[in-house]
Amino acid sequence: MLAGDRVAQWLGVTLEAAEKDHARIRMTLTEDHHNGFGMAHGGAVFAFADACFALTCNDPRGDGSTITVASGVDVNFLAGTRAGQTLTAEGRLVAKSGRSGVYDITVTAEDGAVVAVFRGRSRTIPAPQPAA
Repeated sequence: MLAGDRVAQWLGVTLEAAEKDHARIRMTLTEDHHNGFGMAHGGAVFAFADACFALTCNDPRGDGSTITVASGVDVNFLAGTRAGQTLTAEGRLVAKSGRSGVYDITVTAEDGAVVAVFRGRSRTIPAPQPAA
């Protein structure tokens, strides 16, 4: 899944772990990820956390008949960053019922500071069929 994610590729995301209901990814911030204040743009941090969310709620051993997508998210930015810092995002399942789930993603800097917390709500749907 990550191999086909062009935004994750642009961000420079690398995969550390992906298993059912858990994922961990990393990226090193560059000047291209920063806003006019010299810190990571909220959209870049959000996209990084969202990539971890997608990996966390889609079982890599699944049969491909369904996909799990976001139905809503909340994100809280807690600390600024600078170019050269490596961020880690780690996601875990909080609760699941039927086709709906709740997942928490924590984004940390290499010094352990929490940069952002992201709570994603998911919905499992049939996988899109390729165009004929």
